[in-house]
Amino acid sequence: MKTILIGIAATAALSLFGVPAYADCAYGAAGSEQDMQLPAFHQHFGDHENIVGTWLVNYGAVGKAFIQWHSDGTEWENITHPSMGGNICMGSWEQTGRWTYSRNHFGWYFDSTTGLVAGYFNETETDKLSRDGNSYTGENVTIFYDMWGNVVPAPGAPSPAPADGYPGTSSAVRIAP
Repeated sequence: MKTILIGIAATAALSLFGVPAYADCAYGAAGSEQDMQLPAFHQHFGDHENIVGTWLVNYGAVGKAFIQWHSDGTEWENITHPSMGGNICMGSWEQTGRWTYSRNHFGWYFDSTTGLVAGYFNETETDKLSRDGNSYTGENVTIFYDMWGNVVPAPGAPSPAPADGYPGTSSAVRIAP
């Protein structure tokens, strides 16, 4: 039994090597390029007055994600990136206008050699909800930090990091209850 446990531990440790660094939820090099369709997506359902609910979000080359916007002003995201790199992110949001929302979002990224946390990123996003409340579009900026709070380039990106962060866009459709 001891030999089996040592073998499993060694296999797990060795599998960490050669894994590229990822800053999932925000960094395009880590995303899946596969297209996806929801099996039971219904485009015609009741109007919604706010952004609370579950969404399928398209970040273009960065990937796709499921995001849940909660009524208490928090949100979480599960993006199409490998779980080993970290594919769950979270944050908070507030309504800034009749159809406009601001999101402040955080996630970890990992060192490709050790598999340990190398830093975190902060994505700020402004989203515009459609009049029927069933889709939105957004613009975002992501800034990467090391564990000491210093701004660094995105994993795999050349130095220096852009002074204003990495810009991006999103579009989303509501997933029917």
